[in-house]
This record gives sequence, structure tokens and C-alpha cells, in this order.
Amino acid sequence: MQRRAKHLPADERRSVTVEAVIDLAGSQNPSEITTAAIAKHMSVTQGSLFRHFPTKDAIWEAVMEWVSKRLLARIDASVQGIASPLAAMEAMFMSHIAFVAEHPGVPRMIFGELQRAEATPAKRMVQTLLRRYGERLHGLIERGKAQGELDLALDTEAAALLFIGTIQGLVMQSMLAGDVSTLHRDAPGVFVIYRRGIGTGL
Repeated sequence: MQRRAKHLPADERRSVTVEAVIDLAGSQNPSEITTAAIAKHMSVTQGSLFRHFPTKDAIWEAVMEWVSKRLLARIDASVQGIASPLAAMEAMFMSHIAFVAEHPGVPRMIFGELQRAEATPAKRMVQTLLRRYGERLHGLIERGKAQGELDLALDTEAAALLFIGTIQGLVMQSMLAGDVSTLHRDAPGVFVIYRRGIGTGL
């Protein structure tokens, strides 16, 4: 990436910049990533970055847009052709885990943005991502209830929150351990417990 970044069309330069930020966020606090560090990682000048992004916040917004598009596309693809809503939820869970394992800088970026007091464009992008993600979960949960896979008395909102919170918990544990491989190791067993909690076979 560093060698190719010097001579790229504008759209590709923007994409490579986003990937550089995600790479850096995988090994350091996103709030400490400077435009100088991004430029150094890409082997370009800061001036060349600002020809494509007017501000650092614009870079962060582009990063969150990249994350949102790719994560939602990944989970949408994972449930295609799966008739069982509960099986689709499991596929969605595992595909999310795989996405984070491939891009460990992403949760650091998301957590960092949500902690910011000000309503930045990047923070709004994260909030929109979470809303759209939740809508997909709500749809699967309601289908599961209608098809008899999930308890009719199940609180849809609580089940969706627990789904997302479970993934966040696994991610936090992997970050504390400093080892993303724990995600793949722990996720299947954790989902079994979640599934038992929301299913009808209690």
C-alpha cells in the first residue's frame, strides 16, 4: 500500500487512506492517530492527504462510511438463502465476528467515536450504522416469532440489544487479551447460550 499510494487516482487515494487509518487503529488508540502518522504510513505528504480530505474529521467520516457499507453488506450476504430466522441470526453473528477479526481497528474506531461528546459526522455515521443493524435484527427476530422459532413473548428490542452487546463483549475481551483469534474460538459457544435464551426449546 505504501508504494502504490503515491500515484493513485483520487478515488483510490481516498480508499487507501481509509485503509491506512483502519490499519493504524488496529495497533493504537484512534484518538492518537494524526494526519502526519497517516501520511507516513502511506509514504505520502500531509499536503497530499488534504487534497482529498479537507479536514481530519472528513477522513474519519470516510472511514465510518467504509465500515458501515462493508459491514452491512457482509451481514446481508451472510443471511441470503437461509430460510430459518434463527439460523440467519447465527450466520449474521458469525459474519460480524469474522469482519472484526479481519479489521481489528474497526471496533476501536467505533468505540472511540461513540465516546466523543460532540456530534461529529463520523459519530452520526456510527449511530446510523447501529440503527440499520438493529432494523435487520428486529426483522429477523419478528420473523422468528412468527415462524415459531422464537418465543412469542420475547422482547424484540431486548433480544436485539443483547445480540449486539454480546458481540461487543467478545470484541472487548479480545482487545483485552490482545488476540483477535479469541473471537473465532469463543463466538460459537457464546452464540449457543444466546440462542438458548431466545429460542422456544427451553
